[in-house]
Amino acid sequence: MFKVKMIVSGRVQGVGFRYFVIISARELGILGRIWNNDDGTVGILAQTDDSQKLEEFTALIRGEKSSKGRLSHFAKVTYVESTPTSFPDFTDFNIKY
Repeated sequence: MFKVKMIVSGRVQGVGFRYFVIISARELGILGRIWNNDDGTVGILAQTDDSQKLEEFTALIRGEKSSKGRLSHFAKVTYVESTPTSFPDFTDFNIKY
């Protein structure tokens, strides 16, 4: 199982970014959580058994690949920090409030 924690910087709050990530994750079979941080970044925990899908998911978040143009034109990712980590397994991908 491949598990990462990502911190995404840029204009990523209040622009539909979390919903874009949820749709992309579900299409790829990625499980996890996404949330807004107080400093304006977005946090993501993502897990999958397929390293290729995790690479594709990370590329989508960075804006290197489009996912049918659903990313809001108002969103702009400037940096993604991705760190391998450990956390309890998820059964879906949703927003953590």
